[in-house]
Amino acid sequence: MSERRALALVLHSHMPYVEGFGTWPFGEEWLWEAVATVYLPLLDVVRDQPVTVGLTPVLCDQLETLTGEGGERFLKFLREIRTAVHEMDAEALSGEPQLAAELRRAAGDYTRAEAAFTSLRGDLLGAFGELQLWTGAATHALLPLLATDAGRALQLDAGVKSHERRFGAWDGGFWLPECGYVPGLERDLAEYGTRCFCVDQTGTLDDPLRPIATGAGPVAVPIDWQTVELIWGRSGYPSHGSYRDYHGRTEHDLRPWNNAGRPYDHEAALALAREHAQEFVAHVAERLARGGLLCCALDTELIGHWWYEGPEFLRAVLAWAPAAGVELVTLPAALDAIEPVERALAPSSWGKGKSFRTWDSPDVAELAFGARRAELRTLAAASSGLAGAALERAARELLALQSSDWAFMATHEMAGDYPRDRVAGHLAALDAALAGSPDGPALRNLAPQLDLSPLVAP
Repeated sequence: MSERRALALVLHSHMPYVEGFGTWPFGEEWLWEAVATVYLPLLDVVRDQPVTVGLTPVLCDQLETLTGEGGERFLKFLREIRTAVHEMDAEALSGEPQLAAELRRAAGDYTRAEAAFTSLRGDLLGAFGELQLWTGAATHALLPLLATDAGRALQLDAGVKSHERRFGAWDGGFWLPECGYVPGLERDLAEYGTRCFCVDQTGTLDDPLRPIATGAGPVAVPIDWQTVELIWGRSGYPSHGSYRDYHGRTEHDLRPWNNAGRPYDHEAALALAREHAQEFVAHVAERLARGGLLCCALDTELIGHWWYEGPEFLRAVLAWAPAAGVELVTLPAALDAIEPVERALAPSSWGKGKSFRTWDSPDVAELAFGARRAELRTLAAASSGLAGAALERAARELLALQSSDWAFMATHEMAGDYPRDRVAGHLAALDAALAGSPDGPALRNLAPQLDLSPLVAP
């Protein structure tokens, strides 16, 4: 093992297919909000920086629409909705000048997003293509819970081909949805060209700072949860009283308070983010005192959405890490210089208890088993001669059903009836397709060049 003291920051970017499916707060305006407050600001922070960014194919499917009709709807969202509601709520809070002033300041986030989007001519994917990019399963299906080899192959094949079509050569970095792993999965990943993937082996490895060789070839990179929980933990940085409160909202879901319940002070919060970045870098340097590869993987949507000050934190970490003797590296390029060790890997995820129960508990059993039954029925129909537009429609509805997001949202009671309503809608559309009818509401840009061969291969 090299004595390198390397930090790999991995940002996993994902959104279930919401484009065209409802409005605020869980439909396509959820996507537009992420574009404005996460993805566009992120480009300014990580451009020309050694950060690994994962873009799930289903997110790319939706971002691809921004160069056309989707972009027009996004701009309308910025100009006609976000601008208006900030002013409306500022007027409603005119008796509390600090809160009103904060809302008017925050409105500038959306005018800056419009300027950045216009400068890119809507081609957000093209801008991301200049970064170190990973791909993933087509619609973020939890691969160990799929019912068949063919269903898993459809997710992997569509995911890799989607990436190669949009971005050209792929370096083999693959994000396992929810870090869901079972022994043997690396063989499927190897078949599609994967070189490395992240795993969460918290509680099973004495040393999570060493990449792990698998017999099939791909290298597993353990996430260092001791570092991740500085941010994601219950008492992590975003919970500090000075940061903007995600939960306290005005009539139109705006957030002029801090976590302590007082008017939010943006400049003070940015200064705190820089202090936390220094603390984070010091922690990483201490963890790497004896060398190793520390992988800190985060959901990209944390940076700017859940944690409003996250972009400033990340910017400061990138600036200060080298001075602390911490080498910033991307994956899988770093593995060319760091020798992996051989160790057994346990079944795991980064969900509750590091198990699969977030997506497969009694509370969400109807979602899990509904998706598995749909997978078996689609394969049976394909083997019985269903083909053409009907099979293609059925396959897309299956992909949408297999998203891990529906069970996640239902388990955490995050989105009301939305996830179960989405599952019911996709099941009904799949039933119609399997009956031979491809008509009905469309998944407008999901897996637009889907190859059905994994469903019909002998």
